[in-house]
Amino acid sequence: MKNVLMMTAILTTGILFGQGSLGEVLGTVLDKKTGDPVYGAEAYIDDNGIKYRSRTDYEGKFRISAIPAGAYMLNIKQYEDTMKNIPVDVPMNGFDQVGDIAFVSTIVTKGTLNVMYYRDAVRLIDGNLPVTTLTSEEIDKSPAKFDVKGLISSMSSDVRQTDDGELVFRGARKGDMLYLVDGVKTSSVGSVPGCSIGRMMVYTGGLPAKYGDTLGGVVIMESKSYFDLYRKYRSEQLRSGK
Repeated sequence: MKNVLMMTAILTTGILFGQGSLGEVLGTVLDKKTGDPVYGAEAYIDDNGIKYRSRTDYEGKFRISAIPAGAYMLNIKQYEDTMKNIPVDVPMNGFDQVGDIAFVSTIVTKGTLNVMYYRDAVRLIDGNLPVTTLTSEEIDKSPAKFDVKGLISSMSSDVRQTDDGELVFRGARKGDMLYLVDGVKTSSVGSVPGCSIGRMMVYTGGLPAKYGDTLGGVVIMESKSYFDLYRKYRSEQLRSGK
């Protein structure tokens, strides 16, 4: 019985941490001709056979949740009409607000569909908390990409590296921090090569409750996968018209 309870606790902890890098896509679908909300349209992301979807409400709004962080193509479908390949970038623990999408029947237009969407200058987590985030493209351009600790310390002035190479968050004691690599808690990130990081996010204050077992900061890293590289390739092909 004791072993069963222990295994349950371990699995539950793993699930909670594994969900930490999921994000959402929000937007509003409007009829291009009238400007009225489009009710009941399906907004979905097809990730190599795995679909993340939602339907628009009476105000034309949709919210697709529990999407692994990364670049995707959003599709809008109502009846037989489908608007495809709207680029979205899902952040870790946050949401991508694509704004208003002008939807028009493909049967009527028989031409190119225009998509209007707006992005905020600051990425928001849980709607109101700004966090420092780096994508793989930004990491590749950083002079500290070969030094993970140097990369982390360059992301915020609240993070500094001591003489012995340890990271300190906002004056907290050395070691009083939390690292999550692909949802797994680790005590160090020194052996993680920068070229393998797909996304990285640093909390230096106002930690969510799920990271409440530290008084310092939290570093969350997601490694690159085959699907990340494939989605990036497909996105570049579509944007270039190939």
